[in-house]
Amino acid sequence: MAQDLFGEAANRTMAANAPLAARMRPTILDEVVGQAHLLAPGKPLRTLIEADRLSSVVLWGPPGTGKTTIARLIAGATSKAFEPLSAVAAGVKDVREVAARARERLGERGQGTILFLDEVHRFSKTQQDALLPHVEEGLVVLVGATTENPFFSLTGPLLSRSTLFRLEPLTDAEIAELLDRAIADDTRGVGPIAIDADARRHLSSHAEGDARHALTSLEVAAGLARQADRGISLADVEAAIAMRALRYGDDEHYDVVSAFIKSIRGSDPDAGLYWLARMVESGEDPRFIARRLVILASEDVGMADPTSLLVADAAARAVELVGMPEARLNLAQAVVHLARAPKSNSVYTALAAALSDVADRKVGEVPTHLRDASYPGARHLGHGDGYLYPHDAPSGWVDQSYRPAEVADRIYYQPSGHGADREESET
Repeated sequence: MAQDLFGEAANRTMAANAPLAARMRPTILDEVVGQAHLLAPGKPLRTLIEADRLSSVVLWGPPGTGKTTIARLIAGATSKAFEPLSAVAAGVKDVREVAARARERLGERGQGTILFLDEVHRFSKTQQDALLPHVEEGLVVLVGATTENPFFSLTGPLLSRSTLFRLEPLTDAEIAELLDRAIADDTRGVGPIAIDADARRHLSSHAEGDARHALTSLEVAAGLARQADRGISLADVEAAIAMRALRYGDDEHYDVVSAFIKSIRGSDPDAGLYWLARMVESGEDPRFIARRLVILASEDVGMADPTSLLVADAAARAVELVGMPEARLNLAQAVVHLARAPKSNSVYTALAAALSDVADRKVGEVPTHLRDASYPGARHLGHGDGYLYPHDAPSGWVDQSYRPAEVADRIYYQPSGHGADREESET
């Protein structure tokens, strides 16, 4: 009994000292702000939760959009046992233990089990494979939460057995509603405390749809304001927001890189520099950035400006020679050069056409006059017979076939007409 009392007291103390985002966590569905497309009356996820008919689901969305909150509301609404695990710390052994308890529960009381797996993308393929049979047979209902694109991070079999619900970033108005609720709540929130209109507006517009970030920043700003014995000012909010780290998970990695490449391909140097800055500030490997620029120099600029490959290669070498942070300048110079350069994908399309012919057409023999004639006996085989040496011709060029007969009439390289990528007759 004494141990229970001490445990209850400890839980009350921990709850009182929990971060604001945890204290303000909704306890019923009607308190949830945002995600109306899933949780409004009559919407699919709310209907399943209220009817306790939920099958395995994956909740995918950016941080602070309500994934853990929804999981806790499911726990409160269901008649099933609720087993929470974090994929950061849990392993196959933990999954097996949950499965054993679930089987015992089902056999003894006929009670099902919901397994909430936070950060499910952190589970390796082996760990996901160990979880799959329990989901497949219905022993556990999986509720997985992830900030990463599940099509990249989850195995196909596990994803195919789950319903995917995508959560959206909160709007500025929804963030403002959360802030107002926390400011007014003197039991769970930071209130009552005054906040300048500019400070409130700045905080809601800079939270980037992340409720947890907004409430954490509000808590810091309120602490700064109380230290100075006044209401929350714009300066307090700016100071709190400055402590935030850029979000940059695997999903953002692919999306930001895609935006980076497309901006340079679209000849927008300012956009290219912005996405470069995002990657640099988020700790992206500069060698990866450099490799992408070297590829782009041939794929998207190509013969329109042949020097672009040299510039990109020089930037890649500078990354190795100079290192960061100074090499940021070399990468930036390459970005500006590639963005401003005329564009041509003629090299890319030419190679693609040649590869297609190699894969789909009959493979012809190397013409006899082009075969290696350097080794003893080659001449007896006729290798090199009829080969015309271009340097012997006054113009340095001779009319000669260099391909098998099967593809002799195929044209792969088609100059784009952009920049230096023009027909020879035009130069």
